[in-house]
Amino acid sequence: MLNTSHEVRKLSLLFEISTKLNESLDLKTVLKPILQMTAQHMKIPRGTLTILNRTTGEIVVEEAYGLRPEEKAKGKYRVGEGVTGKVIYTGQPVVIPHISDEPLFLDKTGARKNLDKSNIAFLCVPVKAGVETIGALSADCPSQENSVLEENLRLLTIIASSISQAVRLRQQAQEQLDKIREENRRLQDQLQDRYRSKTIIGNSRAMHNVYTLIDKVCRTNTTVLILGESGVGKERIAHAIHYGSPRADKPFVKINCAALPESLVESELFGHEKGAFTGAATARKGRFEIADQGTIFLDEIGDLSPAVQTKLLRVLQEKEFERIGDNTTLHVDVRVIAATNRSLESLMEEGEFREDLYYRLNIFPIVVPPLRERKADIMLLTNHFVEKFSGEQDKKIIEVSTPATDMLVGYHWPGNVRELENCIERAIILCNDGIIETHHLPANLHIVHDIGTQEQEPPFRNVMAKLEKDIITEELRRSRGNMARAARTLGITERMMGLRVAKYDIDPIRFKR
Repeated sequence: MLNTSHEVRKLSLLFEISTKLNESLDLKTVLKPILQMTAQHMKIPRGTLTILNRTTGEIVVEEAYGLRPEEKAKGKYRVGEGVTGKVIYTGQPVVIPHISDEPLFLDKTGARKNLDKSNIAFLCVPVKAGVETIGALSADCPSQENSVLEENLRLLTIIASSISQAVRLRQQAQEQLDKIREENRRLQDQLQDRYRSKTIIGNSRAMHNVYTLIDKVCRTNTTVLILGESGVGKERIAHAIHYGSPRADKPFVKINCAALPESLVESELFGHEKGAFTGAATARKGRFEIADQGTIFLDEIGDLSPAVQTKLLRVLQEKEFERIGDNTTLHVDVRVIAATNRSLESLMEEGEFREDLYYRLNIFPIVVPPLRERKADIMLLTNHFVEKFSGEQDKKIIEVSTPATDMLVGYHWPGNVRELENCIERAIILCNDGIIETHHLPANLHIVHDIGTQEQEPPFRNVMAKLEKDIITEELRRSRGNMARAARTLGITERMMGLRVAKYDIDPIRFKR
């Protein structure tokens, strides 16, 4: 029978635990002292609190007494695995008088590796919130009489009940943190997938040269200058470089230097202090500060004023600058990717662009070819945009008709990929029968197409021939290349159909599916 002094010490321990819990529900603050109090009272060399993560199904050591950090890190279990996993699975406490006799005792932490396991007992009780088991409280102690072990088990059960609310809060906080981390990983993977170089549409030789350059430079910190006409996709190239680099999980900050008034560009890039100028009601970080450790994309770099060019050169060379209205020098680690559709060499000759800045930016130039120089990519891009916009507008687009395809491929696309994208979006809005026809395309494509043909044939004959060819081509497509069926539908003989197919060099086989 346990003596009165033992009962007094037990009550004293429970009172101290209750007092400590009232101080804070933060397990990081209260749990270690609680384990230490318990260890001193029960004379245990080791004690642990494990918590079940309901999202992952993993049981981990949240806090420990008598374990080294590396031993604590090894204490991971699945539900039902080992003694701890069994207690969480069944919700029932367990007493093991001698851990050497229990095959379920795994000693994953390795804390008893060099000890005499025949003299070590192990107690483990569930931590419950209502009827749900959310964790386990365990302790090593010297092998003793069963009555002593049972008494210690009851004490652990009371302590587990006392800390259950704090454990529940900690469990919820950890699960929420895991969800946030997983969502961040998912979004990051999505961004990397969206902007990795192979999602830039194009199989032409010119684009393969661009892919090679992206692959070589993305893993470095080198400054990149992207050159090309408006609408060729310079921003997507910058995205591909950033998200293929070691900085992929850091900020990607972009600024269009031509879209802001000259008076605001410096503030946007380098930030300002409160009261630095009229309207500066609060201090504000600049884009370079925001992009620290990441990448900044300076689009239309040729439109920067000489004053801002000077400050930008300093950032590129020294990695430092000051906010407007402040003398404090700020240091940043930012990769710079610049882009322009203007000739910086011409701007230098005119005195509008600093020569030293040009050479600092032009370390690794990438020239993105205009769409007219990669006609092999036009239909790849067209199909991509058809899929994109048909999904957004909930329309089923089967295909682009042959005459419409000819018109798209024959056009010179002065607005490049951006113009093609807008053209396909418009066509899908107008299309109601699942097939994009020539009349769904903008008028400027028709005008250019007609002018190009008029140079070879008289206008009226050209229009009639084009109309006849379009009609025959479309009917062959509908009949899946069956010339006899197409002829019957059009009300002409098979011989006439054969003559027209030969005249317009139409290949019926390509329509067979």
